[in-house]
Amino acid sequence: MKKKVKRHKSIKAKQKGISVHYSDPKPSEVTDVYWIYAMRKKGNYPKSTQRSGKWLIFVDPKNVDEVWAKIKEATEAGKLGDCAKVATAKPNQLSGKSKARVICVYTYDWTDERDVRRVREELRNLGIKNKISYKADEDTFNGKYRITGQKRISKYYE
Repeated sequence: MKKKVKRHKSIKAKQKGISVHYSDPKPSEVTDVYWIYAMRKKGNYPKSTQRSGKWLIFVDPKNVDEVWAKIKEATEAGKLGDCAKVATAKPNQLSGKSKARVICVYTYDWTDERDVRRVREELRNLGIKNKISYKADEDTFNGKYRITGQKRISKYYE
């Protein structure tokens, strides 16, 4: 498990470094990296634990730039967790046949229900009213995805 976590953290760090150059373009226009990241710039937030996770927001490609702009701004302003990322226009095998783009809004610990729900409420304030799921990073590390047939992965669904 620790080896998977280390590998995943290493991949995330590398992706964040690459995406710094793509902090302003629209996700719909980026085709050479899978993700664009936004990082908290204001306020403090707890360091991620082994129980970190994310809210998953699936967005129609025609709306992804608009929704991402709101989430990026809120993340940088310290209203959400420590970071967020959005899937770009680069094709990704994990998206399957779906054309939707995913935006992940991270929290430091899925067992801190108060913080997880606080972030969800902020997403509602940004216009994310439909039900969305929350997935633990541990499940991602272990390769648990709906597309691969896994069921009941979500820790929260609100």
